[in-house]
Amino acid sequence: MGGVLSLVGPKCRTSEYNEMLNNGSCKRQKTSSIFYDEESPRLIPFLPDELSIQILARLPRYCYCNLRLVSKKWKATFESAELFKVRKELGLTEEWLYVLIKDEADKLSWHALDPLSRNWQRLPPMPNVVCAEESKSGFSGLWLWNVVGSGIKIAEVVRSWLGQNDTLDQMPFGGCSVSAVDGCLYVLGGFSRATTMRCVWRFDPISNKWSKMTSMSKGRAYCKTSILNNKLYVVGGVSQGRGGLTPLQSAEVFDPCTGTWSDVPSMPFSRAQLVPTAYLSDLLKPIATGMTSYMGRLFVPQSLYSWPFIVDVGGEIYDPETNSWAEMPAGMGEGWPARQAGTKLSVVVDGELYAFDPSTSPNSGKIKVYDQKEDTWKVAIGKVPVADYTESESPYLLTGFHGKIHVLTKDANRNIAVMQADVQDNLGSPSCSTSVSSKSLHEHPDSSETVFWKVIDSKDLGSAELVGCQVLDV
Repeated sequence: MGGVLSLVGPKCRTSEYNEMLNNGSCKRQKTSSIFYDEESPRLIPFLPDELSIQILARLPRYCYCNLRLVSKKWKATFESAELFKVRKELGLTEEWLYVLIKDEADKLSWHALDPLSRNWQRLPPMPNVVCAEESKSGFSGLWLWNVVGSGIKIAEVVRSWLGQNDTLDQMPFGGCSVSAVDGCLYVLGGFSRATTMRCVWRFDPISNKWSKMTSMSKGRAYCKTSILNNKLYVVGGVSQGRGGLTPLQSAEVFDPCTGTWSDVPSMPFSRAQLVPTAYLSDLLKPIATGMTSYMGRLFVPQSLYSWPFIVDVGGEIYDPETNSWAEMPAGMGEGWPARQAGTKLSVVVDGELYAFDPSTSPNSGKIKVYDQKEDTWKVAIGKVPVADYTESESPYLLTGFHGKIHVLTKDANRNIAVMQADVQDNLGSPSCSTSVSSKSLHEHPDSSETVFWKVIDSKDLGSAELVGCQVLDV
């Protein structure tokens, strides 16, 4: 295989190859000319395309960006579903991390990291388009998708619930939500000036293109997303109404196989009814602060919020089998870490539910794991090496791939760092210490009390801020 593939390399090898064929028959000379014809009927000369695809499918995916440049046929092959189907059948899919950032100009951009090769690739920009359904709302102006980013913090947004909506007309695009289903990235909703959007955009890593999908039934910003049974669920968020921003209790689900949205019963917010006075009930607005797919159901922690007051009120669980909501166990809901207005960071790794409990001081955040039998959260990692960037809307992100927990944050040089920790031997160790290695995880004589973080890679993206991240296995 190496000999065949090398023929598309340096020009010196091309001349040697032609010289060798000149000593042969006219038939062989005709065959050689076919190989260098961009319109050659075969991917690799002298091999059937079925075998060529088997060969190309075994190459690392980070090479595909350059291999698309070989010829039009190679480009079509590396952007075809057939090649990636073969990779899946061979068990050669790769988990990549996709990171959404906002730069100094408030522009959003996606960057993909291959954790094994530590190769970063920038995705094509999200399209500049006019969303037809938003333009019909009567608000003048173009709805540019990637001109500005999510520069409005959730606290500033929720302040408008008190009637302080004078800043809405200056609100840039922000508040979009991200998710990943069926091997594709999704960007949903958000703000465009003084309107919440219904738009949904999908990025397909196979075709390396963005496409517009069926819009949500309702405009949403800061909604929560999760995947269950290969369907994309969206709950809560805020919508623009006549009196300002209104919190949403509604939910809907997207089926990527049919490309359609369906309604899901609204969240009851039953605990919100326990507010002692009518004044507080009118003042405190219920919001969903996260959503995680766990044990075949959707777990949604909730809060009551009115700047600057925050009251956690447990959460609710959606069961797709009964198509209904139920109250979350008390210990789970009341103890869910990261009690703040905004997303409560959580991730499921190897069937265990983890959540990040931040801190106002550097290197003192914790990662906790939920104990279902005891209905309580226990410390899995006692110290997470993240700095305190309070000016950032998303100073850190939590995700999981390759069977391990990963934290994204800014390092001492203000680069975006991807850190990995294996917590299997550290459950129930509140006093565990932390060390960071830029190369690999180290063994320690007392591994039950020590966690060594591995910096998978770091990327200098200037003063860009983290917005969100997703993992695709393609």
